[in-house]
Amino acid sequence: MATRLSEPTAIDTVAAAVGADLIVTDERERALYGQDIFSVGRPPAGIFRPRDIETLSRGIAAAAAAGLTIVPRGGGMSYTSGYLPAEAGALVIDVSGMDRILSVNADDMTVTVEAGCTWAKLYETLHPLGLRPPVWGTLSGLIANVGGGMSQSGVFWGAARGPIVSSALSFDVVLADGRIVRTGNPGMRPFGPDVTGIFAGDCGAFGIKAQITLPLIREAKALAYGSYAFDDAAAFIGATSEIARAGLATEIFGFDPFLQAQRMKRESLAKDAKALVGVMKSQGGFWKGLKEGAKIVAAGRSFLDEAGFSVHTICEGRNQAAADADLEAINAIVKAAGGRPVENTIPKVMRANPFPNVNSMVGPQGERWVPTHGVLRHSKALPTLNAIIALYEKHREAMERLDIGAGYLFLTMGTTSFLIEPVFFWPDQLEQAHERAIEPGHFAKLTRFPVNPEGRALVETLRAGLMEIFGEVEAGHFQIGRSYPLKARSDPGAWDVLEAVKRAVDPDHRMNPGSLGL
Repeated sequence: MATRLSEPTAIDTVAAAVGADLIVTDERERALYGQDIFSVGRPPAGIFRPRDIETLSRGIAAAAAAGLTIVPRGGGMSYTSGYLPAEAGALVIDVSGMDRILSVNADDMTVTVEAGCTWAKLYETLHPLGLRPPVWGTLSGLIANVGGGMSQSGVFWGAARGPIVSSALSFDVVLADGRIVRTGNPGMRPFGPDVTGIFAGDCGAFGIKAQITLPLIREAKALAYGSYAFDDAAAFIGATSEIARAGLATEIFGFDPFLQAQRMKRESLAKDAKALVGVMKSQGGFWKGLKEGAKIVAAGRSFLDEAGFSVHTICEGRNQAAADADLEAINAIVKAAGGRPVENTIPKVMRANPFPNVNSMVGPQGERWVPTHGVLRHSKALPTLNAIIALYEKHREAMERLDIGAGYLFLTMGTTSFLIEPVFFWPDQLEQAHERAIEPGHFAKLTRFPVNPEGRALVETLRAGLMEIFGEVEAGHFQIGRSYPLKARSDPGAWDVLEAVKRAVDPDHRMNPGSLGL
């Protein structure tokens, strides 16, 4: 690796190449960029905010010449230390200023965006045109951007079509020496070996995605919503898997009783005027919208009070009859499994306002929050859930003493995958990363808990136990960063290929060293 210059000299070298206005060295801002949602690491020496791909290329080349470590950062919504500098003196690349939608081609059905474009901005641009990508973002898409999604992957909207990275057609990537590489073909992925796939889900270890081309589909003409309650975990998992296998919905997600209670505490589905107006508008007609809005007001917060587990579905169709037919098929699956329909408030409100504020990145009283997930085969979902329950029972006394709450988000992906995401809430100090992302009015209402090292240590112990469980069932993961054990879960020959790619695109290991375990 090239000899490192002193931090000011190295940062000055980059500033001279791109302009001092694009380099940030403010102490508080650097501290923020040394944090993610779960961890606090080393602050970078500086932050580079390029305005376009040419400036990004020039700045990376200058940083490489100065011997700086380069750390790409998306919207900052991750929790796996994937964009935290591994060593002092790093340059963090913040692409949020590169947020243009470069082209929308309704003939070729593609859209090209800069990496800093948020999923919410992309949706707001395409929705009036009746278009969207097949997989169109995570719930944090008000802040999370397309570039971060392609580096970290993830899933929610359009989950029936797979994870976020599966939808990319091509990338324009800036490598560690400043070279620009275009992967794939704007109309076809892959064109030969899947070079686009090499950079998908790489957590910024191979390069910085500057521009992304995505395919488009037409928005559905009709929607049908279903919500169902189950008293038994086995029945809930069995029905949820069967709905996914049958391909009846574009979104299939569920909660356990604890997470349902947390959600109901956090936001009123009955009184949120913005959500209610969104639902009414989304129905496409005044009287129909008024009727659906009235149902939500009537349901209030009580419609899941007696539920054990709940699953929520959204069916899309070319016409209402097609969407309703899929929903009827779901109703039959639920009934056969012993579930029951409940008021479908949650999927209606979420679909009408797909990218809400990110206040849910903390608990309803201001508790710290962190998830840990595994992507499983359907046959492994129930045994995995039982193993997780056994882990919690082992630590039950300490969890109760330290007021650590645990819940689950469940979600299916395509016809093959069942995602279980255990989440923890515990009283602990919030960081600048939380303050900057949460709405100021909401943040002001939150309880300020003191630093809680004992509570955090138990959360870390529980997360380590979850990792062991997920490893035993051969689970996959998103947002690998520095938390999920990619090497241990990879075939040795496949890992050799990844290391060879790293040597080819980043021989000096300047690009986000340590990410992916490389």
